[in-house]
Amino acid sequence: MKKLLVAGLLISASMLAMAKIPAPVLDDAGKAKAAETAAKTAWSGKVDSYQLCKSQDKAAATYYKTAKATGKPTKPATATPPCADPGPFAYKPAAAAAVAATPATAPAKKS
Repeated sequence: MKKLLVAGLLISASMLAMAKIPAPVLDDAGKAKAAETAAKTAWSGKVDSYQLCKSQDKAAATYYKTAKATGKPTKPATATPPCADPGPFAYKPAAAAAVAATPATAPAKKS
């Protein structure tokens, strides 16, 4: 019984110590890597949606083909938009995009 009590106290003490550790501070490189990871995750979601759309279109086409062959009246309920291919992953860092977006200014002439 004492061993369980001691083990429980040690576990709870270690959990309290872990709760007080502050979050790591990210430097610029860490922030850039996190932004790239977020962009890649968003792109992966778009690719998944595209693949799902394509498979649903294929399943619907098969259904309409077999329904037409059996003589069942079929009519799509609504027209669906075409599947949008997200293309290959391309990431532009925010700093580079901000520099490219700002117009170059010429220095003022002194009279």
